[in-house]
Order: sequence, then structure tokens, then C-alpha cells
Amino acid sequence: MELFLSMTGVKMVHIPYKGLGPAVVDLLAGHVVTATTTMLSGLPHLRSGRLRGLATTGAKRSNALPHLPTVAEAGVPGYEAVQWYGLFAPAGTPREIIAKLHDVMTGVLRSPAVARKLAADGADAVGNTPEEFAGVLRAETEKWAKVARAAGIKPE
Repeated sequence: MELFLSMTGVKMVHIPYKGLGPAVVDLLAGHVVTATTTMLSGLPHLRSGRLRGLATTGAKRSNALPHLPTVAEAGVPGYEAVQWYGLFAPAGTPREIIAKLHDVMTGVLRSPAVARKLAADGADAVGNTPEEFAGVLRAETEKWAKVARAAGIKPE
């Protein structure tokens, strides 16, 4: 499948891997010339010198790779694509249960041992409120729906 990247004008071939593992293996073996990886899967290979980082995809530089520019700094203003994780519960879960889950999870995320481990892996713990997370979900859905429409894909 050929994909035209409108923000850069670069034409690339999209290779639909079944997971990031095989993509990183092919990148390390030289079967593909570039790939977007997660910090967790790419950082060990960057640190060992087996891969060369071109840019990070977030709005700000990574604390794990402060010398590496963002894609926006490297010449594509407005580019931002971040990986995030969230905790979900079934619709209708009582508010007091949501509050308890939030308190426990943010406590874990802010513990020194977990914070150190996440930082070593290039991750930033956020631990925002359920309302703030709902806003993140809305914004991400809107952003990626626009990207899909621009690529000719109809979001469901």
C-alpha cells in the first residue's frame, strides 16, 4: 500500500507488520530503511548504537534522549504522535470505584521505584484525572479521524 505523507511531501510504502517486534527486527537487519518505534522498543537499540534516532514524535523532547530533536524541530511543524496507555472500566462503573482506581494507579505511577523504571524506559507517567483523560481521548479521536480522512480512510 502506498501512502503519501502530506505534511512532508514524501512518498513511502507502508508495510503492515503484525506487531512492532517484527518491524524492529527488519529494521535492525536492514530490510527496511526507517520505522517508527515506541521508546520502549527502540531505546535499547539506540543506546547500543544498532539504530540511529532521527527524531522523537512527541511535542517535546524525550528526557531519555534529550539530544534528539522532535519531528517538529527537525522540520515538520505541527507534527505530534505519541503513544499513551490508559486504564478503562465498563460504562456505568460507580464514581467511587473510578475514584479508588484512580487513586491507587496514580499512587503507583508516582512511587519512586516505578517513576525511575518508567524514566529509564523513556516513558513519562501522567496519572491525569478521569475527566482529563476523557479530554485526551476526544482530542486523539478527532486528530486521528482527520488523518484517516486525509488518507482516504473513512473512520468508523
